[in-house]
Amino acid sequence: MEKRGTVLIAGASGVIGQTAVAHFAQSGAWDVLALSRRVPPVDARFTHLPLDLTDAGACAAAAGQFAPVTHLVYAALYEKPGLYAGWLERDQMEHNLLMMRNLMEPLCAAAGGLSHVSAFQGTKAYGAHVHQIAVPAREDRPRDNHENFYWLQEDYLKDKRRGAGWGLTIWRPQIVFGGATGVAMNLIPVIGAYAAICRELGRPLAYPGRPGGVSEAVDADLIARALGWAAESPAARDETFNITNGDVFAFANVWPAIARAVGMEPAFGAPFSLVGFLEQHRETWARIAGRHGLIEPDLDRLLGESHHYADLLFGVHAPEEAERALVLVSTIKLRKAGFGDCEDTEEMFARWLRRIGEARVIPPFG
Repeated sequence: MEKRGTVLIAGASGVIGQTAVAHFAQSGAWDVLALSRRVPPVDARFTHLPLDLTDAGACAAAAGQFAPVTHLVYAALYEKPGLYAGWLERDQMEHNLLMMRNLMEPLCAAAGGLSHVSAFQGTKAYGAHVHQIAVPAREDRPRDNHENFYWLQEDYLKDKRRGAGWGLTIWRPQIVFGGATGVAMNLIPVIGAYAAICRELGRPLAYPGRPGGVSEAVDADLIARALGWAAESPAARDETFNITNGDVFAFANVWPAIARAVGMEPAFGAPFSLVGFLEQHRETWARIAGRHGLIEPDLDRLLGESHHYADLLFGVHAPEEAERALVLVSTIKLRKAGFGDCEDTEEMFARWLRRIGEARVIPPFG
């Protein structure tokens, strides 16, 4: 098969990066350079570059490997311990800008054939972490007036591409779900580990959150397909797109489907912190992992900061009025541009829980 180019995926072991590596590499049409400190567990041919993006010298020294790159997917992310407290802190914002700059400077100098860059934001671009947003949030609205590393990175990229030949696509996904472990924001391993511990303890799968809260999900596989589309579509050039599965859901309403996926009975009661529950049962997890030969017996390394993200999404610590807050985005612009793929969110949960079981991240639930 004739190659379409070489795609560099930064943050290749993350929830988005991992599926992007799989999508591009398994197509056979792309050479893939996967940049991350951990090797992404993808069954396909790619070149791994173990590079620390905070190290400007190391990035500059790697410039020779960037020469053939025609496309960049920038999915690298720095989050502080505890996750959401850092979203308002200036040093976290500057850290994320530094990482992008450390890569882009040698990449743009070395890759004379660079034609497209995809970068990621999210609903914090609309101020979802600080106030109620307009519903649905649309990409053409004025920039929300709050500090955010998204704006620092976007301004840098737009300045960098002046006079250059490459186009830029900025993505704003809703809640992303995939198979990556040890990352900042992925609920699938959190739910899987929690279910395994509940089963070990002889308990039903108790829903930990508040009853309200309508939202939207996006399957990491769907994002990977969108990245493939944007790499070659003129309609994606210099545009910003929201992206979701295409349906809406409430965690409480989808919880019975999640329970069915792991062969357990759902239960409902008062909200509680998954962070607290999982911290109490580290030894239970280690026992489960040892008995089933799982890939990660250390619960902290398995979850990264994602259990803190779970508490946030389940509204565990939120005031009751937060249940009435809506974070919904319009995806009409992306569909009109030519990418109309969708996913069923209930099926997505079941598929990812099955896949991480097959990968020995969690025990089988058959």
